[in-house]
Amino acid sequence: MDTRDYYLFSAGQLRRKDDTIDFIPDDGDKKTRHIPVETINSLYIMNDGVIMRSSLFTFLSQTNILCHFFNYNGNYSGTFYPKDFLQSGDLLVKQVLYQQDAEKRLYLAKQFVLGAANAIYQNLRKKTEKRTALKPYMEQIAALRKEIERQPDVSSLMGVEGSIRREYFAAFPVLINQKMDFEGRVMHPPNNAVNAMISFVNALMYTACLNEIYHTQLNPTISYLHSPGTKRFSLVLDLSEIFKPMLGDRMIFSLINKNEINENDFRRDTGSCTIKVDARKKILQRHKEILESTFMYKELRKNVSYRYAIRLEAYKLVKHLLGEKQYVPFYREW
Repeated sequence: MDTRDYYLFSAGQLRRKDDTIDFIPDDGDKKTRHIPVETINSLYIMNDGVIMRSSLFTFLSQTNILCHFFNYNGNYSGTFYPKDFLQSGDLLVKQVLYQQDAEKRLYLAKQFVLGAANAIYQNLRKKTEKRTALKPYMEQIAALRKEIERQPDVSSLMGVEGSIRREYFAAFPVLINQKMDFEGRVMHPPNNAVNAMISFVNALMYTACLNEIYHTQLNPTISYLHSPGTKRFSLVLDLSEIFKPMLGDRMIFSLINKNEINENDFRRDTGSCTIKVDARKKILQRHKEILESTFMYKELRKNVSYRYAIRLEAYKLVKHLLGEKQYVPFYREW
């Protein structure tokens, strides 16, 4: 049976009932929502007012369902990550050994940055009607892309990656048709509509990558580009570098340029900007459609969804760590 993500925006109670998860909204006018567990890929809790008992978390762990939490303003809070059900001691040892070997770690880190740079360049290249205005940014990113292989360590590589991102973000006013303030990336908190969308969509891509890594034998805390930390799944940060510009940023450009999202969809407070609930629902719907859409995957010679392409990327990393096939990042011209 096909599974999908479920999004809960209303306050209420989420509880187990046999092999079904029931959501009982606080609003008595709304009906109880019955969610058969076999249809769930992951849960997205988009409201601070959702009550969940410990017995439900036990059930989610038993059924291998991830649960992602966002606060009322749409900021990602964290993920309930069930116990690993696909464990491999051999792969875990390989992950750690590659992380501790400077040369092997650097190779993988470079591939993640290269994958991101290729996707970023492709986003600029695709805008043929704006080629003249985008040419300086494309040339600079192309030059920086050549510097990736020359970097002697991860720290200097991160510097190149940061420079590529700065050039890319500088091109956003050209890529976006609406008049929106954007003078560069600001995260904590986002200070305008574009930064608010980037933060929200990046969080969605992060959770999508985490969902797929969970269904492999990889440990999500052992990473190569980003330093492993105690409060994050750093391998997810590595993998999402490739897919954020490819899937997330393109979705942002499409929503804004088609006027499906505009300045009226944001709420502004002193020094911060958040996305209104209806606009977040619209973004989530488009995000879901993109992940479920299919394309011809050359290596397999068959159509796969973009969601499954993320998992295939994780499988490629597994094969690299086990010495079966050298990892090369996913790239698609479209």
